[in-house]
Amino acid sequence: MNENAWLIYPLVASLIALAYGVFLIIRILKKPEGEGKMLDIASAIQAGAKAYLSRQYKTVGLVAVAILVIMYISNFSLNTMLAFVIGAVLSATAGFIGMNISVRANVRTAQAAKSGLKNALALAFQGGSVTGLFVAGLGLLAVTGFYIITKDLAALAGLGFGASLISVFARLGGGIFTKGADVGTDMVGKVEAGIPEDDPRNPGVIADNVGDNVGDCAGMAADLFETYAVSAIAVILLGNFVFPHYTNAIIYPLLIGGVSIIATIVGTWFVRIGKSSNIMNALYKSLAVTGVLSAVAFYPLTAKIMSGNGLYSVSNLFVSALLGLAVTAAVVVITEYYTAKNHSPVKSIAESSTT
Repeated sequence: MNENAWLIYPLVASLIALAYGVFLIIRILKKPEGEGKMLDIASAIQAGAKAYLSRQYKTVGLVAVAILVIMYISNFSLNTMLAFVIGAVLSATAGFIGMNISVRANVRTAQAAKSGLKNALALAFQGGSVTGLFVAGLGLLAVTGFYIITKDLAALAGLGFGASLISVFARLGGGIFTKGADVGTDMVGKVEAGIPEDDPRNPGVIADNVGDNVGDCAGMAADLFETYAVSAIAVILLGNFVFPHYTNAIIYPLLIGGVSIIATIVGTWFVRIGKSSNIMNALYKSLAVTGVLSAVAFYPLTAKIMSGNGLYSVSNLFVSALLGLAVTAAVVVITEYYTAKNHSPVKSIAESSTT
């Protein structure tokens, strides 16, 4: 099988991720939004988030144009400039979709919570899954598609740079906006009589929630897109450097990404609350299923693609892929240990805060 034939697989996987993301969006939007005050507050947050993101993207667009002019004057190749634009546009798209689905899933999750934790978690997780699917799908589609069309490895760096531009503005800008609104709202809540800290009558509360969505959803989506795309590009360039005459080393990380996307989609089906009503246990089930499916698929894939590389054995490369899965799981476990209220780090902080 030739190189382009193999690259069809990650391309199809990325399109499946995007299609499933659209399916989840339609499913979420069919859920009831609630009524009365819930809708009023949700509408205000949606309007604020839309206005902020529109203003931010206009500013970033001007910066991107200025950078393109500098790249042109500096004699960057047309492919590199094209990759820069693709990276910036898709990163902005991931952020836009992440923000828009979050401000609509929020109120629906609150409404679903009236009927229990199970429904609320399912809806909230689906909303988050949309962002993850679009980030991975757009990232893999961009890198794979650009390579299929141009075969220009050096120009791929431009794609990562474009994604980084949007990520910096979205993450930092959203974070600064959020903190400004948060601190301002807290101050008003402390000095104004009769207005609790999170009272929606205080416009700062709406602004704070707008900031949470544009920073932690749009900003996070753009940030993750950059990380995904840059990591994929780095592994491809590294593979080409280590195996200069073995093109399968370029294809291999893209195929790994495609397999992982399919495994992740299957894993999302296992997020279900058990009798203990422990949310983390539900997420761990999904993580375990995704990890096992990925690990099972990695070995035959590695044996098929990398068996003739001449430097490293299939087993060594397979173990390297497994280490990536293990590190991902470790990050989740360690984060949960240091942030969950039922573990000693948080308990010790709570105890030291008592008077």
